[in-house]
Parts: sequence; structure tokens; C-alpha cells
Amino acid sequence: MFTWDSEQYVQFVNERTQPAVDLIRRVRKKDPRKIIDIGSGPGNSTQVLSSFFPDAAILGIDSSDDMIRAAQQSYPSLHFKKCDARTELSGLGGGFDLVFSNACIQWIPDHPVLIKSMMNMLRPGGILAVQTPMNYDEPIHKIISAVTTGSTWKEKFPRPRVFYNLAPGEYFDLLSGLTGTFTLWQTTYFHRMKSHDAIMEWYRGTGLRPYLSVLSENDKKLFEAEVYAKVVKAYPVQKNGEIIFRFPRFFMLAEKE
Repeated sequence: MFTWDSEQYVQFVNERTQPAVDLIRRVRKKDPRKIIDIGSGPGNSTQVLSSFFPDAAILGIDSSDDMIRAAQQSYPSLHFKKCDARTELSGLGGGFDLVFSNACIQWIPDHPVLIKSMMNMLRPGGILAVQTPMNYDEPIHKIISAVTTGSTWKEKFPRPRVFYNLAPGEYFDLLSGLTGTFTLWQTTYFHRMKSHDAIMEWYRGTGLRPYLSVLSENDKKLFEAEVYAKVVKAYPVQKNGEIIFRFPRFFMLAEKE
């Protein structure tokens, strides 16, 4: 099992946090008193929740020791706890006004069980708010998939990375079986990258990390060089020298009846 690197992750903290801000702004509940942030990472989304709802009791949870340490150091006034959302949510109790998760559930299997567990944590009238990346059709995702499954590297990765997201229609059917009040939407962010190296840096903190973590130092250089060469071809440079890095994200809001 690979480990997360909080320092790598926060290099693009503004871009990674913007979807959390956009999701929170859609939460119509103005005075949630009890909030949980599932997959809080280095604490950036938890801090945003705190800024929007300063009077709420907020708990951030994450399965990574490194992320929890980083969150506690960066936001000492907020509360964080190590917790594996795959198996330990029921131990956190219920009665939450807002169950929030930003860019986390794609790493957790069995979403029909997961979403139901998250809904069960809410009190009646409480809100489930979730954002998950859905960038499977973007060049970077296709590049990583092609390289890691190609003849040169596939033997190095006996357990390829898996995204557990469902299709939007499946989320619709799942939520409609749990509540009559829910909303789904998708937003594509056009991030401004200064170079192709910046795209690589972004993915070293997320999509490339499970692969880099199992390679030797020499293999890392060769692997990254192959990915980089394809990234340069797939992402054209704009007239001002920057690169448009498209990133689609899928959002869910649901109210417990």
C-alpha cells in the first residue's frame, strides 16, 4: 500500500481546493452545527468548511498518517482523526448536519455501500456533499493508463491503480433509492499550468504516486520520462506560454429525508 505525501499534494492547493469551495457554496443549509470532512487530506477542505461555518463542530478524517500530521500542523485549531472510510465510518456515530467529501471517494471501493453509509451518518434534513474527479477521457489519464499497461512497465505494476467511481447514471439511481432530494452536476476546470513539468508535479501528488512508490530511483526516471514525452505531445502550449490543463469533476448533493 502506497503512502500519500502531503507536501507534494499541497503544491497546487488553490486548484485542488476550488472544487471544495464551489461545492460548499451549493450547500443550502446555512447553520450546520456538526460536520464531518471525509478524506480531509492536508486539511485544506476542512479549513474552508470552517471559514464558511465558523460556529460548527467540524471533524476531518483521513486514512493517511502523513496527511493527518500535516493537517494538524497547518490548522491546529481544527480537529482531525485518522480513520479508514472503507471500514470505520460507523464508529464515528451519526447526527451530522453535513457529511462532506472532496476528491476522496474515487479511492474507496463499493460506492453503493459507501454512499449509503455516508447518508446514514446524517440526521434528518442533513446534507451529503461529495465531489469526485471524473477525468478518464482526459489525455493525462489515458497516458498513464497506456504507459502502465504497456509491455515495458506492466510487470512492475501487478496491482494497477483502480478508480472506483460509478457512472453518473449509476449515482442517480443510487441516490434516488435513498432520497427524493438530490442534485448532480459536473464542472470542467481549466487550470493554467506554467509548463508540462507542472502537470507532472500535479500528478506526482495523486495519479502517478501509486506507481512511483513501487519503482527504483532509476526506473522512476525512465517511467516519468516516458510519461512526460507523451504529455508534451498531448498538451499544446498557448500563445502566452501557458498550458490548459482540463480537469472534469463530478458533484453530488443529497438531503436525508
